[in-house]
Amino acid sequence: MAPTTPLLTPYKMGNFNLSHRVVLAPMTRNRSYDNMPQPHAILYYSQRATDGGLLITEATGVSDTAQGYPETPGIWTKEQVEAWKPIVNGVHKKGGIFFCQIWHVGRVSNHGFQPNGDAPLSSTDKGITPGLDGVDWSPPRRLRVDEIPALINDFRLAARNAIDAGFDGIEIHGANGYIIEQFLKDGVNDRTDRYGGTLENRCRLALEIVEAVANEIGGDKVGIRLSPFGNYMESGDSNPGALGVYMANALNKYGILYLHLIEPRMMDPQTPYTTLPMRKAFKGTFISSSGYTKDDGNKAVGEENAADLIAFGRLFLANPDLPKRFELGADLNKYDRATFYTQDPVVGYTDYPFLEV
Repeated sequence: MAPTTPLLTPYKMGNFNLSHRVVLAPMTRNRSYDNMPQPHAILYYSQRATDGGLLITEATGVSDTAQGYPETPGIWTKEQVEAWKPIVNGVHKKGGIFFCQIWHVGRVSNHGFQPNGDAPLSSTDKGITPGLDGVDWSPPRRLRVDEIPALINDFRLAARNAIDAGFDGIEIHGANGYIIEQFLKDGVNDRTDRYGGTLENRCRLALEIVEAVANEIGGDKVGIRLSPFGNYMESGDSNPGALGVYMANALNKYGILYLHLIEPRMMDPQTPYTTLPMRKAFKGTFISSSGYTKDDGNKAVGEENAADLIAFGRLFLANPDLPKRFELGADLNKYDRATFYTQDPVVGYTDYPFLEV
């Protein structure tokens, strides 16, 4: 008997039968002109689809206030839903399982992306340091408590729209310094109302969004991505370990399908933090992402039992047939960082070569 490769073993994720543990991570691609999913995305996602493989879309806006980057897709209009349908069909034709990641960037924006040039929305009126990442971030406006139900409803409707577009489920983007994390983290959230202060209050918005979405489409179709250990866009927390475990435990109430964690080593290779306490606390499927290699991933889902599935970003971008390359032990294409965020519909998008077999 040949030794098994843990990443290539089957896995039952709720109602979904996965043929392997290699997940396409959500990656912003900036090629959805005017926030409209484009026909070239059909090829991009279907190239990376395998029978029984899980793919997660690029972050997809829940409303016209959710924007902060050029040419990112949305799913708040009927036209956007219709534009997603052939992309979803392309993945399903290959037997893939397709989840739509839904987001709101919050203060990670500026007036130019906002309706009527308004201030971006956030948990706070503290802005990101102007010039960070070379962007002139605009000062945000603190959401009033009476405005928060509308934000929650935007996520609920986006989830419903995703299902209407044919997606198998959705992933709530609660990571990387965007609006949900702006409420979660005490480095940003300076509120004194029921959405700020204590750990429970800071987690309230995230859990209310999870509850609304799970009630709308079923918890068995819902995942969430978190990065408690990160400091993306100046969104750090004084006790990320406690935040992570609190969220992992609290999410169990809603019976959601999976928890997708960005490993602390992604931010700091010498970090003392680990996601293992969250892995133990959460009762559903646990997905880990953090610049994994094949060997790292095999170890994590194999001998370490640190995750059920591993999400690959840059490697899957540059190698549309990544599971096959893992299976054959083939060399990997090198990714071109310079073309990650260009708006070209082909270059750095659908032009990475497949294995010749």
